[in-house]
Amino acid sequence: MIVGLDMGGTNIDGVIIEDGRVVKRVKKPTNRDGLFESIWITLGELLSGYDKYKIDRINLSTTVSTNAIVESKTSPVGMIIQSGPGMPYDFLACGNENVFISGYIDHRGEVIEGFQISEIEKSIRLFKEKNIDSCAIVTKFSTRNPKFERNIKEILEKDFSPITMGHTMSGKLNFPRRVYTSYLNSAVHNTFNDFSNNIRKSLEREGIDAPIFILKADGGTMNISTAEEKPVETILSGPAASFMGINAMLPTNEDAILLDIGGTTTDIFFLADGVPLFEPLGIKIDKYNTLVRAIYSVSIGLGGDSSISIENSKIKIGPRREGIPYAFGGPKPTPTDAMIALGLIKEGNKEAAHNSMATLGTKLNITPKDMAKLILENMGDIIKDKVDELLYVINSQPVYTVKELLYGKKIEPKLINIIGGPANVLASILEKKFNLPCYFPKDYHVANAIGAALAKPTTEINMVANTSQGVLSVPELELYEKISRNYNC
Repeated sequence: MIVGLDMGGTNIDGVIIEDGRVVKRVKKPTNRDGLFESIWITLGELLSGYDKYKIDRINLSTTVSTNAIVESKTSPVGMIIQSGPGMPYDFLACGNENVFISGYIDHRGEVIEGFQISEIEKSIRLFKEKNIDSCAIVTKFSTRNPKFERNIKEILEKDFSPITMGHTMSGKLNFPRRVYTSYLNSAVHNTFNDFSNNIRKSLEREGIDAPIFILKADGGTMNISTAEEKPVETILSGPAASFMGINAMLPTNEDAILLDIGGTTTDIFFLADGVPLFEPLGIKIDKYNTLVRAIYSVSIGLGGDSSISIENSKIKIGPRREGIPYAFGGPKPTPTDAMIALGLIKEGNKEAAHNSMATLGTKLNITPKDMAKLILENMGDIIKDKVDELLYVINSQPVYTVKELLYGKKIEPKLINIIGGPANVLASILEKKFNLPCYFPKDYHVANAIGAALAKPTTEINMVANTSQGVLSVPELELYEKISRNYNC
């Protein structure tokens, strides 16, 4: 028995999968101010009537790391950066305090010049004055030789925690991306660990002792202990669950557009001959290019609960969500209210939804029914415009997929697969906008949780065998071993 949980910004979705079938589904509102209670209530209802000792594993997707970065709610970080000779690297000053130290190791891993202890002592004083507890240490060629990063960490660790060392984030040589990745790892560490502690408490409270895995941006999973050390890997965990759910429930070997329309955002993915596009270097989040490998996805602030207003005689949907729909007691009209007013969703207070459409319609001099229809048409237009924009960019450069680089490939979608709460309502609208068939699965409203449940562990390591120096290195595992000049893997 597998439990899948998708911790979205609007709802927590949960499923139980047994013998390859979804045997139970739960959807509960997310209370961001009471996440522990939200998780506990969802788990309690989901597992009611089931033998908790039969759970093989629990797979979770979460937006906590992504939201912390996007909403600027991360911990302050002190950065120690050793850039070595060459161009100035002032643009790498991403921390709340940044100290650039002397010394360097060359591209072969040879120590050319050591760092100064006085510089590290100065860093310690500076970070303490600024009440900074989280740190990251990145030296330019630490993937070839992590000596300096390890030495500096030993000096810092009695005063600071967490401390991220750049070579543990990725074995790839892109120095700027490694700096940003290390910074983000320390910046979201406390936020993610608060979340993971809540998960552990919730499971203990339910008497559950099953292995816990977290979805990564590449669609795979890692155990929760590893995630606590490398929380940066959980960025875009939510979209990864979306993709896994759509791909599992609606497989295809065609070029395709995949959409997850949630309460707060719409996630967009593409397939090339049925294979997902991939970020070859790593994802970009906010202003930071990282080395976090990921399925290609783009999120826009458009969902069933996006707030709606009329500005300059035009409908404005989103990008913010300002609460639950008006029909459920929320402060503003939303697309969900439009669907309820049209009778497309049977939940909520239909009269309240109708009144919200009437208020908006008055400003455009149209009926509540026409207002509701116009809102859904506008949602379709927003999605269509964004997809067209993304396809133009994708088709203007090499196409990278999970499997390979496709030279000369142009993505020409033949269909749309869609999940999320409004999927059944918007499918017909999107079919007309794109002039493509649009499909949604039976369990479209909890597909993210199903995707999370079906994900399996993945990892990426970079191995370098330097036979001239007699060293084999796998930086992500902190593995450095001596080898002979005749080494052959």
